[in-house]
Amino acid sequence: MVLKVFFPSCCSSADSGILIGRWISEQNSAVILAVVHFPFIPGQVKQYLGEVQRVTEVSVSVLGSWSNSKQEKEERLSKFLEDLETIFCHEPWIQISKEGDSKFWSCSTLQKHSKNPQEEEIILVYYDQRKVMLSHLHPPLDTAGQGAEDASKLSAIFDTVARSQVLFMTDRYDEGPIKLTHWQSDGVEASIIVELLKQASVPACMLLTLLLSLLSGICRSRVLKFWPLSFLWSKLSTCEQLGYRLQHLQVISSNRKAQKQNQLMRKANIFVSLLIDVALGILLMSWLYRKNRIGHLADTLIPVADHVAEELQDLLQWLMGAPAGLKMNRALDQVLGRFFLYHIHLWISYIHLLSPFIEMILWYVGLSACLGLTVALCILSDIIALLTFHIYCFYVYGARLYCLKIYGLSSLWRLFRGKKWNVLRQRVDSCSYDLDQLFIGTLLFTILLFLLPTTALYYLVFTLLRLLVVIVQGLIHLLVDLIDSLPLYSLILRLCRSYRLAAGVKFRVLEQQDGKPLRLLMQINPLSYGGVVQTYRLPTYSCYPRDSWASLCKKLFLGELIYPWKHKGDKQN
Repeated sequence: MVLKVFFPSCCSSADSGILIGRWISEQNSAVILAVVHFPFIPGQVKQYLGEVQRVTEVSVSVLGSWSNSKQEKEERLSKFLEDLETIFCHEPWIQISKEGDSKFWSCSTLQKHSKNPQEEEIILVYYDQRKVMLSHLHPPLDTAGQGAEDASKLSAIFDTVARSQVLFMTDRYDEGPIKLTHWQSDGVEASIIVELLKQASVPACMLLTLLLSLLSGICRSRVLKFWPLSFLWSKLSTCEQLGYRLQHLQVISSNRKAQKQNQLMRKANIFVSLLIDVALGILLMSWLYRKNRIGHLADTLIPVADHVAEELQDLLQWLMGAPAGLKMNRALDQVLGRFFLYHIHLWISYIHLLSPFIEMILWYVGLSACLGLTVALCILSDIIALLTFHIYCFYVYGARLYCLKIYGLSSLWRLFRGKKWNVLRQRVDSCSYDLDQLFIGTLLFTILLFLLPTTALYYLVFTLLRLLVVIVQGLIHLLVDLIDSLPLYSLILRLCRSYRLAAGVKFRVLEQQDGKPLRLLMQINPLSYGGVVQTYRLPTYSCYPRDSWASLCKKLFLGELIYPWKHKGDKQN
């Protein structure tokens, strides 16, 4: 049977003593956590291990002895360490000794109380205690088969080291009866900046919680539930993004301690995402207010709107003639063309009426960039929606008229076949029609059929224009969703300290010789960047259409309206 001993590489130069750690009987493995070296009193060691076990809930015990025989006079000490087995009574009793400057170690086990003692093959595995303690082992994406079983075995080792953090809080400078050797024995890691941030975070979180409670009370007030405000709050992208960021701030300022690694990483990812979002927004705001770029943008906006209106007028004039050589119904063509031209005239008047206030509006809109780049992008999307509102109106008029004719033709086509649509049963039933009904149906079918090409052409043109606007808004929302959902803290952690996000381990053979234990070095395999994004990606309130491509094409063919607005409450991972 193979006995696996996981030995911390930081203890390879420790003085002689006893090995403390955890015995995992299911895997026939021993995880060494520290070395207690002389002088020590066995009773105090047992008391100390009991306290550690009570705090960490890890069954820590004395597993064996460690002998660093640098001189010949330590042979008696090695003999004494072997005799400690009668005091601590752990079976098997592991004896590891380093023979002077030799690169080979000797490792053996004692089983005095076993009736059939067997010689076990021992594998000595070195591991970096600091990296294993700070890393978080992620389960494999494919949780079936041998990979899941190996991951569960590794998680027991990682969990043992991580939960024994209290054991590593003592160093050689502490005055106590027990001297330990572990990865922090030369001094406990600490940072003055981190400690100051911890002290300052308490009043900052309290102040932020108070402000957020006031904002939440305003958002839940009855004023926002009345019709115009409730409609704007549910349809405008800016309001959706502000509500989303408000939820993020509530998560960050919560005084509830994160119980799991995923919760801690989520808070860190949200904090870094907010920080970078606000920093990019401030950079954008500083760029806009430098060299009077707001004024130049306002002066450019009105001519661009006039140019778009002129192009639409030219397009309508082209449709009112013989577009692409097609022969249209002249009466309906003239009515539709003049109707849309009148709307363009109203739109130009509306733009010129607002022209004196455009610069002031843009000046105040630019200040909103201090709330974050995503808020500024959402405001840009809403501005595009307002500036292209006449195109949306044209699309709605054309779609409704086209849809009316399509459904009218389909209903009259059922009339010729002796069928009708049963509204109550939601199905097509047989029906007998008299001569007058068939005559009127034939007339209506002929009229609708010959008027359909004119209506379909207007519908096609304005649908393409509407889709162009929707694509631009979709690209903006994709960028917003990317900033909102990207786990930036996890990616930075993967780039700078890849061992913190572990996907598994790999073993490298150090030394192998007959009669000596096999020595392996355990190294951490970091999680891939795609795995980091997939594991820690933040949920977003996305604007992606919920329909499939087939359903979208069907709606376009039948003339049903396509709403690209966000749906409140549709959280997507």
